[in-house]
Amino acid sequence: MNCVHFDTLRCRSCTELAQPYATQLAAKLRHCQDLLGGPDRLHWLAPVESPPTGFRNKAKMVVSGSSDAPVLGIRDAQGQGVDLGDCPLYPPSLQACFPAIRAFITAAALPPYALDSRRGELKFVLLTEAPDGGLLLRFVLRSEATVARIRKHLPSLLAALPQLQVVSVNLQPEHKAVLEGAREILLSPADRLGVAVNDIRLQLRPQSFFQTNTAVAAALYAQARAWIEALQPARVWDLYCGVGGFALHAAAAGREVTGVELEAEAIASAAQSLAALAASGHEVGEVHFISADATDWALRQPAAAGLVIVNPPRRGIGERLSRYLEAAAATRWLIYSSCNAESLARDLALMPSFRARQARLLDMFPQTRHHEVIVLLERA
Repeated sequence: MNCVHFDTLRCRSCTELAQPYATQLAAKLRHCQDLLGGPDRLHWLAPVESPPTGFRNKAKMVVSGSSDAPVLGIRDAQGQGVDLGDCPLYPPSLQACFPAIRAFITAAALPPYALDSRRGELKFVLLTEAPDGGLLLRFVLRSEATVARIRKHLPSLLAALPQLQVVSVNLQPEHKAVLEGAREILLSPADRLGVAVNDIRLQLRPQSFFQTNTAVAAALYAQARAWIEALQPARVWDLYCGVGGFALHAAAAGREVTGVELEAEAIASAAQSLAALAASGHEVGEVHFISADATDWALRQPAAAGLVIVNPPRRGIGERLSRYLEAAAATRWLIYSSCNAESLARDLALMPSFRARQARLLDMFPQTRHHEVIVLLERA
């Protein structure tokens, strides 16, 4: 991948860009195998590659500069704005949206937030694109001071970007490195963006998390579904279920699936996706989504599911849940999807009754050292 921002040291986020893609992929696989076991101990399926460019489905843009000349991108080490509207990680369709968004910021007179003076309003622009081109746009503001101006000028933005389906404002009043706040103000009639993943259409609400690489996320869910269909468990738990990607791919006639996620907005998205899937004629069996802490919820249940899926944040599932699953005799299989092989290895060390049977590396984040790895474990 060629990137002028990397070459001129303006942006070094893609830490592995100087390495050929095949070398990057081999290093990630070697790292996972060193932690989890090589081919002599564990059956590794072929890695899932990603296009090295144009794979990101979302842009998280820091807004700097002025309302007359807004800069969308990052801040460098000196705090100056670096415009990344032409970042090659974004597909051309996403890059093409930024001129209209800059023009809107100018027309609505939205002053970017200045870190040094703590003045201004607009902190971030968050843009998500579905495979069919639909867009979800969020403006992260310090306060409600400019919301009326955004509403007033929104028709011009919708005219410039007719594929824009969901628009909202997020309020983040604190002066600290937090991307968004708790309060969301919906500005569009639609409250969700449909994202087709395999044969399921996930419904993403503004505050819902979704993987940044749709094609690789589809492969991740498809791999879990293939394992589940081979094992045919009667009950499945999807802990840290997010918007329900794993749970909905596990849903089938005669099967009970429960997804648990702390974030209420993600659960609302999952419930909307389930309703849409059932309405389309899909046989979903018995599926429930619950907003709760995954560990606390699991420890309150009288009996665990026969197959448990965990997809935690980088810190892993931790000691409490690991020891619970180790002791849960009813759980015969565990599918662990991780974005951090180190925490995955630590958690698996606390569950010695489980043996890893198959694993797969999925390159969710080309040009970096980050990756996703999914492992199928069976109680010995």
